[in-house]
Amino acid sequence: MTGLDIFALIVLFVLLIAMAGLWVLLGVMPGRIAQSRHHPQAEAINVCGWFGAITMGILSPIAFIWAYIIPEKKGQ
Repeated sequence: MTGLDIFALIVLFVLLIAMAGLWVLLGVMPGRIAQSRHHPQAEAINVCGWFGAITMGILSPIAFIWAYIIPEKKGQ
């Protein structure tokens, strides 16, 4: 194995770690946004964010939009 092969393996390993970190970050962000905005459905948004990460982004836009929309209370 040459030095270039070892370098290529190191680069591949770093890229895999970066992709895993980005995946976790995208799964966590909607829930954290909802909690910081004191959303009444923050736990559901957190679950939707993780399902969005698992499904490779299908539910992620819904989770992000839901985190920023606070529902109106009835009677006000």
